[in-house]
Amino acid sequence: MADHVDLRTKRISKAYVVTIEIRLLGPGDDGVLTRVAPDVFDASLDPSWTAEFLRDPRMHLVVALDRGTVVGFASGVHYLHPDKAPELFINEVGVAPSHHRQGLGQRVVQALLERGRALGCRLAWGLTSRTNTAAMRLYASLGGGDASEEAQVMFEFPLGVSSTAADD
Repeated sequence: MADHVDLRTKRISKAYVVTIEIRLLGPGDDGVLTRVAPDVFDASLDPSWTAEFLRDPRMHLVVALDRGTVVGFASGVHYLHPDKAPELFINEVGVAPSHHRQGLGQRVVQALLERGRALGCRLAWGLTSRTNTAAMRLYASLGGGDASEEAQVMFEFPLGVSSTAADD
């Protein structure tokens, strides 16, 4: 079931009003992701992965909709560890180039943070490179603090599984 998180209108001219809706998606909301503006996600969405993601109660996807088209998103996962209280990992944030510099990144991440609070997460965190100035500005604008004393390094481990369902 989707949560309607935020709905705001912005008058651009006397005749044109833009309404951006911020929604937390859930099971059965797959159809919302059939209309996505260019360059919001890194690649095309796979319907089976989309359905699986939205059914998983630990996965969270907040979208920004402009007249029914997804123009931004923030995804995250809340997780448990035997020695830590629940935390929310901010996995990815994307906004269509047509909607940059309008505060949509802030709004979708804020809605994701609110979801983490509602789930009892004690902390939310995300990773980015220092050279990603847009992400650095976004996270700082929301009150995030730089918790690293050194540059982060990410290791990847290819597991030999195809990267798309079509490859199967």
